[in-house]
Amino acid sequence: MKIGIIAPKERVDGWVRTFKKFDEKIQIFVYPDIDYDKIDCICLWKHPKDVLGKFNNLKLIHSMGAGVDHIINDPSLPKGIPICRISDEKLSFSMTNYIITAVLFHHRRILKYQKDKKEKVWDQYTHPEILPVNIGILGFGALGSDAADKLQYMGFNVLGYSLNKKVNTKVKVYHGDGLDEFLSKINMLVCIVPYTNKTHHLLDEKLFKKLKKGTYLINVSRGKVQNENHILKYIDNGTLSGAFLDVFETEPLPQSSDIWNHEKIQITPHNASITNEDAAVPQIIENYKRVVSGNTLLNQVNIDNEY
Repeated sequence: MKIGIIAPKERVDGWVRTFKKFDEKIQIFVYPDIDYDKIDCICLWKHPKDVLGKFNNLKLIHSMGAGVDHIINDPSLPKGIPICRISDEKLSFSMTNYIITAVLFHHRRILKYQKDKKEKVWDQYTHPEILPVNIGILGFGALGSDAADKLQYMGFNVLGYSLNKKVNTKVKVYHGDGLDEFLSKINMLVCIVPYTNKTHHLLDEKLFKKLKKGTYLINVSRGKVQNENHILKYIDNGTLSGAFLDVFETEPLPQSSDIWNHEKIQITPHNASITNEDAAVPQIIENYKRVVSGNTLLNQVNIDNEY
């Protein structure tokens, strides 16, 4: 097994150590010191867009995280090479905790109490919780369903939406052409869809116009799923009561962005949930063994669906 790690914006020393910990015989090449003839498995995260077509012996392309849009949208992506992504319970643990944090930030009026503290206001008359809260999980894969289950356990009313029909779920999940009905029933929207051509700028004014006035937005999917100008516009006109954003159209968020100084928008630097190397590396090694032996791969990406 000869692995190439191509993640020029990330620190990959930990990945190298973890691969060696699980199998000392693995040969590892780290970009830009790449042998395009020897490498038969590449691990990618935000790689240069012209690099994939240079490999001559690839058996497997593996994302270093749950997302694969950086791979799918690369015009140099070679045809016929299987693509897999990481699925990890710890990703779900961290993502669900982040979503719960954002939900409670709004539900418990933390922004108001931060402002009250700054202005030395002692307000025991305003109800400390925003009620009712009807949470909609837009994107009901492994991460979305885990968050939905935990929020429902906490006592929140939770609905889900998925492009495809889901069965045996603990919450009601709309699908297909049920998006408008789903949006009409919620006042807190959690977006956790994969980024595809169909979800580009999904969070824009067309969708926002279908929401109840004062809906709170939480986006933990991908930056290009949202239209930030429309988010700002619909917060300012009251359609959105605020937003909790972990992802942005351009990352890092440009200093010139109005999001930095908007009091109703909370931000984090795309770290709601990060890949655990000890969980990811065994999956990559196992998938390599499976592709060599011709067995079914773990978490293989459907190219047509783009996830």
